[in-house]
Amino acid sequence: MHTLSLHAIPNIPEINPGDDLAAILGDAIEAAGLSLQDGDVLTSAHKIFSKAEGRIVRLSDVTPCEEAQTYAEELNKDPRKVEIILRESTRVVRHFKRPTQNEGTMICEHRLGFISANAAVDESNSGTDETLILLPEDPDASAAHMQTALSKRFNAEIGFAITDTFGRPWRLGQVNVAVGLAGVPATIKEQGNSDAHGRLLSVTEPAFADELAAASGLVISKAGQTPVVLFRGLNWTLEASSAQDLIRSKKEDMFR
Repeated sequence: MHTLSLHAIPNIPEINPGDDLAAILGDAIEAAGLSLQDGDVLTSAHKIFSKAEGRIVRLSDVTPCEEAQTYAEELNKDPRKVEIILRESTRVVRHFKRPTQNEGTMICEHRLGFISANAAVDESNSGTDETLILLPEDPDASAAHMQTALSKRFNAEIGFAITDTFGRPWRLGQVNVAVGLAGVPATIKEQGNSDAHGRLLSVTEPAFADELAAASGLVISKAGQTPVVLFRGLNWTLEASSAQDLIRSKKEDMFR
């Protein structure tokens, strides 16, 4: 019988710019009476990385441009927040405000290629009022640094994924997805394998990293201060990987 375990790592303190995040996470793992083994995977909400890397913006420091003011008026959004959304985006895909909404939504293509609401610019858990938190500058590099540091500390070959919460087209609610990867396969290519009845699989390619990210949401919460989850018992192979491998190419985008 295949058994998979998930452990939310407790007692991770509030993170501040410049903190040694690898040391903090390693200490928290040990304080929880855990260690890391070959084949373990850790996932983490991006915000602790963003905080450690100083990816926090004070609204008082932001001067909105004319385009930001136009969107803000139409969507009833703070023009300073809109300015940061535009700075983090390569394009605004859609924008709308329903009658039942107090504040409208901007669906944007982030500079890293992800399509998400408000270019992943968020106010929750940013640390202080009147601040915004952004994705890490290079989430793959952040994940790789953490993977290397923790692998060395615990003498184990592990994978690491950084996550954020995205909505999904045509479905309600939000789930965690992978925005940074190190060692963890982005997808598992099943093409050429057979199903249980011997039929050849031609397109099956599970989004392994996103499945991990979504599963992490089962044991963490916005208020729980447990952003890091340890997965044990997964069947996967260590490889060079990037969250960019999860982005569908523009030539395959039927809704662009």
